[in-house]
Amino acid sequence: MAEKKLSTLFKKVIGKLHLWLGLASGIIVFIIAVTGCLYAFQAEIRNLTEGHRFVEIQNKPYLPPSRLKDIAMAALPGKHLHAVLYGKPGKAAQVIFYHPDPVDYYVAYLNPYTGEILKLSDEEAGFFPFILDGHFYLWLPHEIGQPIVASATLVFFFMLISGIVLWWPRNKAAAKQRFSIKWSARWRRKNYDLHNVLGFYVSWIAIIFAITGLVWGFTWFAKGLYAVTGGQKSVMYAEPMSDTTQVASFDEPVMDKIWRRMTAEYPNAAVLEVHSPETASSPIAVGVNPDDGTYWQNDNIYFDQYTLKELPVDHIYGRFKDAAAADKLMRMNYDIHVGAVLGLPGKILAFCASLLCASLPVTGFYIWWGRRKKKGSELEDEEDTQLARKPTAIKRPAPVMRRPVVAANNK
Repeated sequence: MAEKKLSTLFKKVIGKLHLWLGLASGIIVFIIAVTGCLYAFQAEIRNLTEGHRFVEIQNKPYLPPSRLKDIAMAALPGKHLHAVLYGKPGKAAQVIFYHPDPVDYYVAYLNPYTGEILKLSDEEAGFFPFILDGHFYLWLPHEIGQPIVASATLVFFFMLISGIVLWWPRNKAAAKQRFSIKWSARWRRKNYDLHNVLGFYVSWIAIIFAITGLVWGFTWFAKGLYAVTGGQKSVMYAEPMSDTTQVASFDEPVMDKIWRRMTAEYPNAAVLEVHSPETASSPIAVGVNPDDGTYWQNDNIYFDQYTLKELPVDHIYGRFKDAAAADKLMRMNYDIHVGAVLGLPGKILAFCASLLCASLPVTGFYIWWGRRKKKGSELEDEEDTQLARKPTAIKRPAPVMRRPVVAANNK
């Protein structure tokens, strides 16, 4: 008897926390989920609607990065050069200009064979940048929005765990009602089932969303998760330093020299990105990716800008072959978060799961609204109580719920 009372008290406390934390964070969780849902297929949509991202394949070599850089800088004077990116044959080259504070992000799309400028794009403008800004910062200044989103994600993680605890049936009779929606019931009961049944099914994917989101939200969380999975490097990005006592003496620009070396080493790369040194002591950073749909297999290589000697790093963002299992898991964080790690089926799964996550604050609010004048335990499921008393009431099987379709940089 004492154990049963303790269990009931525990569920009441969890229920109260679930209720009030849900009411406090619901609108933020709704925005994060909806924007995540809208952003799910941004790459596919942009490829379909932005013709400047593609060129006709020609039987001639690409122009070197220094040439593309000069053409783009003449078209966008005063911008801060970040990198020159080459894609698969048929893809436009990109000269990327980026400055973090204040944020200034432009991309010049060029024909890599001729140097023709196809598009000068402000990457901070348009629909998808607007959606991403809402997902990360709630359209607030970054220093304000980021901690709010991170904190709401942490609350959402607790909501998912507490929701599973509250969902857990008290007896076999109640269990038979936990996996399906009673469509013949009144609207309040259907709303309750939508919240609890769909919430249970999506919670396992939503927990992955929350954990991968928290990796970006809190440094302590990223470090802790990495340590728990056996990681022994640093999850914080840091550039190795070039030897400024050396004097460069090359017969061509260093970006071109490194680019030629990397194209020879990686002839089948889907993406090859050469970064311009930011300072006199910065390295020349190169990113080489065998798959242009994900990021986790990227080879990140660093060269001394004066000697072209490869520089080692002690963090997880180095060559892929040097990554341990824990390193690969952390590098995979973005691709897991958006579902890209499973390809298109994973993105479809992420889209459907985000949509269901967005529904939870709405259905949860209506549960509270419908019970706000009731006395006693607001979160007790009255029908489960009746079923526990009258097990014969469940002889007719409930309709089976149709399951959802099954299939982020911390520097």
